[in-house]
Amino acid sequence: MSAVIAIVGSFVGSGVLFGTPIAEAAGGALAADATLIAPGTGAFQIWGLIYLGLVAYAVWQFLPAQATAERHRRLGYPIAWSLVLNVAWILSIQFDQLWLSVPVIAALLVSLVISFRIAATTKSASVVDAVVTDGTVGLYLGWVSVATAANVTALLVAEGFEGFGISPDLWAVVIVAVAGLVGLAVAILGRGRIAPALSLGWGLAWIAQARLSGSPESTPTAVAAIVAVVVIVGATVVVRLRSARGAASTTRA
Repeated sequence: MSAVIAIVGSFVGSGVLFGTPIAEAAGGALAADATLIAPGTGAFQIWGLIYLGLVAYAVWQFLPAQATAERHRRLGYPIAWSLVLNVAWILSIQFDQLWLSVPVIAALLVSLVISFRIAATTKSASVVDAVVTDGTVGLYLGWVSVATAANVTALLVAEGFEGFGISPDLWAVVIVAVAGLVGLAVAILGRGRIAPALSLGWGLAWIAQARLSGSPESTPTAVAAIVAVVVIVGATVVVRLRSARGAASTTRA
């Protein structure tokens, strides 16, 4: 049910049914040209893949083989909460409550961190389970991490925050660096899970694209975003290879 609510909410949020597109809602605070941390418009295409994964997961967890699995019993509530919070976030933007969207997306991020931690510390039953469950949770977490940074920045700019005299470029570089550190932490805690690195990298790459080809332009922000993508992907690959070698050594022992 929560998956259905989330999908309907996404249609509303995108303006397909009756709502205002997110980029145009809340006075355009989340538009691609609103802040230095706003991803380019094309970045939001990732939601289609995330929602597809969520529908697949909803079906997968209801199959008899998963109905009694400890893994899915533990994942059920945090994922369901994430879907409800996602709709709450969309509604907060639709009703021009930008200030409310920040605590909502923060709660959404927490629910996804919990989900990711459960997925990372429990063994998948099959390749399909790994793709549907771990892949979906990872993509969702990575993208929401970028979206949270963009959302907080949008609120600060909308409220007239002037940066304590620090240049906007420097603030943007710091925020992107924090996103990069989040990516490193996820790579380590997730033992090199690919999905969160891909969605984090996707979001950061679109930030770079928007700052290089759109307004407001910011070469420092774009360079920082590109470096963050390289670091996140590189760290994920290294951690994954080390985890694979460790697992192989344990098996031989």
